[in-house]
Amino acid sequence: MIDGNLRKNLHFNWTPSNAPIAKVKEGESVKIIVPDSSINQIKKGMSSSELGKIDSSLFDGAVGPVYVVGAQPGNSIEIEIIDIKSGNEGWSAIIDDFGLLKNKYKEKIVSWSKNGNFWKCNDENFLNNIEIPDIPFLGVIGTSPSEGKYGMIPPQHFGGNMDNRMIRKGSKIILPVNVEGAMVSFGDPHGHQGDGEICGTAIETSAELDVRFRILKKHVKTPVIYSYEETHGEFVFTSGIRDNLHDASVEAAESMISYMAQFGFEEEEAYILLSVAGNLSIREIVDEPNFVVTIGLSRRIIQMKANQSHL
Repeated sequence: MIDGNLRKNLHFNWTPSNAPIAKVKEGESVKIIVPDSSINQIKKGMSSSELGKIDSSLFDGAVGPVYVVGAQPGNSIEIEIIDIKSGNEGWSAIIDDFGLLKNKYKEKIVSWSKNGNFWKCNDENFLNNIEIPDIPFLGVIGTSPSEGKYGMIPPQHFGGNMDNRMIRKGSKIILPVNVEGAMVSFGDPHGHQGDGEICGTAIETSAELDVRFRILKKHVKTPVIYSYEETHGEFVFTSGIRDNLHDASVEAAESMISYMAQFGFEEEEAYILLSVAGNLSIREIVDEPNFVVTIGLSRRIIQMKANQSHL
């Protein structure tokens, strides 16, 4: 068992100079404890005013790197997520100068607790009666670069902070091997996230992983993911139609926030909920000069708040 709660087992940049914390053989499964993206700085009951005291240099610290015996530059490494179990407590936040709608709303932190297979918000008069399924995944998974030094927040060609909800139990992720041993690291678990993670956070939580490694002789330039998608039922979508994808994304999100307000959601509630459970997608990119982006949310979730039988 690798314990990521121990600071010695974490790194806070991507560089080939990071020393391995463990060595594993191909085909060997490894259990790993992964702290939340704040590295245990944000705790249940913390007030929004305390967000400014958080050491942001620790955000998205990764457990690792793990040296895989036999992996050589030019290979690829396949990481199978045998199992991932989220912690029982989580949080989401609106943070100044971060997220799709940056600086539009005041900073806010909310906490979540897991009840069985669902997450519920603990904050009084905020997202009351909303239940979000527990579908944990890894936000950060990557291999060492061959040279240079990279921060933890932006994703890179070798993986890193991809925030891809498809990296979950049963998935296989193929990453490029750039240095001997591949040097694989893990971090930033989420209990649930919407595509786009628009406010910059999902349900941030800790996790216990069980992973297995396989060395592939063929090289990949960027991450390849084998995963699955289940059906969520009926969704409501709003659209953004603009001449660049960022502005179209903003328009789609703001339109959905306005739409949700009709059913009793405060704007901050809608923003966080769309980051946690909404799905932002490019729907059309060929009919230049305008592109279509949509954001969707389960009709069932809206009805939890609206308490109505129709929309």
